[in-house]
Amino acid sequence: MRVVMFGYQTWGHRTLQALLDSEHEVALVVTHPKSDHPYEKIWSDSVEDLATEHGVEVLIRNRPDDDELLQRLREVDPDVIVATNWRTWIPPTIFSLPKHGTLNVHDSLLPAYAGFSPLIWALINDEKEVGVTAHVMDDTLDAGDVVLQRSVPVGPRDTTADLFRKTVELFGPITVDGLAEIASGRTDFTKQDRSKASFFHKRAEEDLRIDWTWSAEELDRLVRAQCPPYPSAFAFHRGERLEIVEAEVSQARYGGTPGRVFYREGDAVVIVAGADARRGRNRGLAVRRVRTADGTELPAAEYFTHMGGYLTSRP
Repeated sequence: MRVVMFGYQTWGHRTLQALLDSEHEVALVVTHPKSDHPYEKIWSDSVEDLATEHGVEVLIRNRPDDDELLQRLREVDPDVIVATNWRTWIPPTIFSLPKHGTLNVHDSLLPAYAGFSPLIWALINDEKEVGVTAHVMDDTLDAGDVVLQRSVPVGPRDTTADLFRKTVELFGPITVDGLAEIASGRTDFTKQDRSKASFFHKRAEEDLRIDWTWSAEELDRLVRAQCPPYPSAFAFHRGERLEIVEAEVSQARYGGTPGRVFYREGDAVVIVAGADARRGRNRGLAVRRVRTADGTELPAAEYFTHMGGYLTSRP
């Protein structure tokens, strides 16, 4: 089939490479300009560079809603559009233009975790599996009929980087296999159960701020979700920002006030956690590595020279 691809970052790069290696003809690529947004500088393999290397025409757009782009798409006359990690709304005049419509590839098991940063949100929420969905685009974001879906398990100590590496390998194969389903003439794809849908916003600075009333288990997942190369979760100590780089749930249970710098457990320092920590039934967050406001990273046991005081959510 004659394909136009809308894609961005490493997800788009992997998808485009699979299309270039397939029997399909890639007639045009549309991608976003480079961005300084912290999450868009991560996993930023260039779709533009890959397309150019293979002699494929590239158009750069923040939003695909101009007449010039629409006219060029009509001239190219694709059989299908493939969209992967496209960051802005694609209007019906474009996604419905090809005779086979648009196949969108999204890194969650839809209908759950539509929208942005699905792997981070899924890890924070203790999901046992994550995956990728290829679906037919319609008027509602990430809500179209499911063509194919593939999943991978979430390991007990996985980080978001681990989940990225697991799921990004699925993008190329599920795209090519999804196009094969469409080319076969199938139209009886699976409707999404909208009663199970969830839609998440982009991650921002406020989403990294540690709330010590969360349980230690939740905070452990937050730290693993905000692993390198993502921005780290943070709190404040003595009025200065302190990033929590590595942590885990404590072995023992600790009582007191959430945020208290309390106890050395091996080479970790335990911070009291949980809204009901006063009851003494909760485990704490055993912090292993921190990063100070000047960028210095060091073991928590070296940073916290004395026990006592508090980590707070704000200065």
